[in-house]
Amino acid sequence: MADPASSHAPPKGASGVLVLADGTVIWGRGFGVTGSAVGEVCFNTAMTGYQEVMTDPSYAGQIVTFTFPHIGNVGANDEDIESHVDSAVGCVVREDVTHQSNFRSQVEFDEWMKAQGKIGLSGVDTRALTRRIRETGAPNAVIAHDPHGQFDIPALIAQAREWPGLEGMDLAQVVSREKQEDWAGGSWTLGQGYAEAEKDGRPHVVAVDYGAKDNIFRNLVKAGARVTVVPARTGFEEIMALAPDGVFLSNGPGDPAATGEYAVPVIKALLDKDVPVFGICLGHQMLAIAAGASTVKMHQGHRGANHPVKRHEDGLVEITSMNHGFAVDNATLPDTVEETHISLFDGSNCGIAIKGRKAFGVQYHPEASPGPQDSFYLFQKFVGSLG
Repeated sequence: MADPASSHAPPKGASGVLVLADGTVIWGRGFGVTGSAVGEVCFNTAMTGYQEVMTDPSYAGQIVTFTFPHIGNVGANDEDIESHVDSAVGCVVREDVTHQSNFRSQVEFDEWMKAQGKIGLSGVDTRALTRRIRETGAPNAVIAHDPHGQFDIPALIAQAREWPGLEGMDLAQVVSREKQEDWAGGSWTLGQGYAEAEKDGRPHVVAVDYGAKDNIFRNLVKAGARVTVVPARTGFEEIMALAPDGVFLSNGPGDPAATGEYAVPVIKALLDKDVPVFGICLGHQMLAIAAGASTVKMHQGHRGANHPVKRHEDGLVEITSMNHGFAVDNATLPDTVEETHISLFDGSNCGIAIKGRKAFGVQYHPEASPGPQDSFYLFQKFVGSLG
C-alpha cells in the first residue's frame, strides 16, 4: 500500500487504482467497467455471496473491500441478484478473478461487473486495507479502471476529498422503487428456482422499500404473508389505504437521520395507530428514532456473514449477516423501548421492541443472502402475529 508521499506513476501492469481522500494511492489491476466512481471504502468479511453483496442496495455509495481472497471464481448468475437498482459502486479484491467454476454460473464475474456498471480492483493487499479502516475509519475514495493505466491522480484525489460522505446523505429515495408493486416471488430451491407466492387468505404486509433486498420479501412470503411493496416516500394515509395487517420497514443505504426526515413521521403515525411494525437495518434505526432514540455513524461499521448477536430474552446467540455503517445509540433508548439484542463484537444495539406496541426491529439481516439462517424465525414471528 502506497503512502501519500509516494509517486503517482503507476507500476508496470497497473490498470486500476484506489485513491483515498488523504492522498494515499493503491495500485492494482482493474476489471469490470472502465471509468471512475467515488464512495466510502468499507470491508466485508463474508466468505461467500459476493454477487448478493454487490447487488445489495444498502451498499449504495460504497466501495466494498472483500477480506476473503478468492472473489469471482464461481462466476455470476441471474438468480443471485438481490436488486436491480444502484448498489455498491465497486469492489477491491486480493486475487485476480479466475475463470468461472460452478454449475450455476451463467457469466464470468468480470463480464457481469461490466454489465452492472461496476469497477473492480484486484491485486490489492486487502488485509492491510482492512487494518487501515479498522484503525482510522472508513475513508472516502475514488476507484478507477483504465486498461492503458492512464490516470490523473491529482484529479482523483480532489474528487475523493470533495465527496461529502455518507453522513447526512439520504440515499433511500435514490434506490427505492418508484411505484407500488404486488410481490410475487417465494423462496428459492435448488433445481426449482423461486416459488410463486400464494395470496388468498394470507395476512397482508405492506413493505416500505428504503433499498430492500429481494430475499426479504421472499421470506415474508415464505412465512405466510401477502406482500405489497411501496416506495420509500409513501405517506401514512397511502399505507393505511392498502389495509395492512402489518407494515415492514426495509434495509437501505445512507444516514437514517436524513431518510428519517420524511420516514419517521410516517412510522410515528403507525405506532400511534398500534399497527404491527417490523424493521431491519435502516428500518430498525428509523423505528428507534421514531420511538425517541438517536443514531450514530460507526467507526468502521459491521459487514459480513459471521456476526454474533446475543438475544437478551434467553441468552441465545445468533450468527448473523450484517451490513451497516450507522447504529442505534443504545445510551439514548428511552424507557418506552426495550433493547432485545446486542452485538457480541462491540456491544452495540442490534434489536429493540417498543413497549406497549406491536413493533420490533433488528439491526442485522435475518433474510441472509448471503449468510446463516439462524434468524429466519423473525419473519415467522412477525407474520404469525398478524393472523
